[in-house]
Amino acid sequence: MTPHHIHMHHSPAINCRGQLLSLAAPVVMGIINVTDDSFYEGNRMHQLHQVMEKVQQHLEEGAAILDLGAQSTRPGATVIGADEEIHRLIPAIHAILNSYPKAIISIDTWYASVAERAVQAGASIINDVSAGDLDAAMIPTVGQLQVPYIAMHMQGKPATMQHNPQYEDVVAEVLDYLQQKLAQCRAAGIRDFIADPGFGFGKTLDHNYTLLGQLHLFRDVLGVPVLTGISRKSMIYKLLGVTPVEALNGTTVLNTIALQQGTHILRVHDVKAAVEAIKITEKMRGR
Repeated sequence: MTPHHIHMHHSPAINCRGQLLSLAAPVVMGIINVTDDSFYEGNRMHQLHQVMEKVQQHLEEGAAILDLGAQSTRPGATVIGADEEIHRLIPAIHAILNSYPKAIISIDTWYASVAERAVQAGASIINDVSAGDLDAAMIPTVGQLQVPYIAMHMQGKPATMQHNPQYEDVVAEVLDYLQQKLAQCRAAGIRDFIADPGFGFGKTLDHNYTLLGQLHLFRDVLGVPVLTGISRKSMIYKLLGVTPVEALNGTTVLNTIALQQGTHILRVHDVKAAVEAIKITEKMRGR
């Protein structure tokens, strides 16, 4: 155990443009879709007032981070360009910070140009489902912007990722990929790297559960904070034979397992339930 790892397990924190966000206890990231093409109907919204209602609800329920995305990444969704993302995201960022100046906003994008514009507008974390693979300028740009970077593993592209995903050893391959990304990001000057194994992104149901059962390895081997995004995904509703709308209880079960595996950030549609899961698991840890 290097001192870095010891420090990591006791008081990890990320620097969000001068605001230090402690991850010593896990935190919740609330999903805000600035799109009308989401897989989960309760989140279909594109008008600013609806966005602001969702923001208020997330913050009141205890979200530490708001994750804004203009692109739907569900399998087979239409891809919108960087200009359209900027057009949807910038007004939302301004509106949020106008009402909540201390809000920590994460931007879910794979375009470097969107990352740059969003951070200039006041966002403070970049959440990239492609970990820099879809835009070669992304990692250098985030290094210059000096904001935390969430790198996610995805096999293939969003349009085709669920066409027969295959691995020899899913945990080893995802871990290896993120290890390489971590080295690349450190070389580009990114200080705060957050690993996301990418549940549902180029993985079968079995791959997802294998990853979840070994999630602690991402924290232990990489020595970085880990984000888990499993909210209302098919690994829950297909297994249980329900719809995404009926998948909150299953989501809470999986989030609880992820917390027991040592995850630092839960990315969710339903903040209140995730905050409750954290309170209970932290109590169990004796904190």
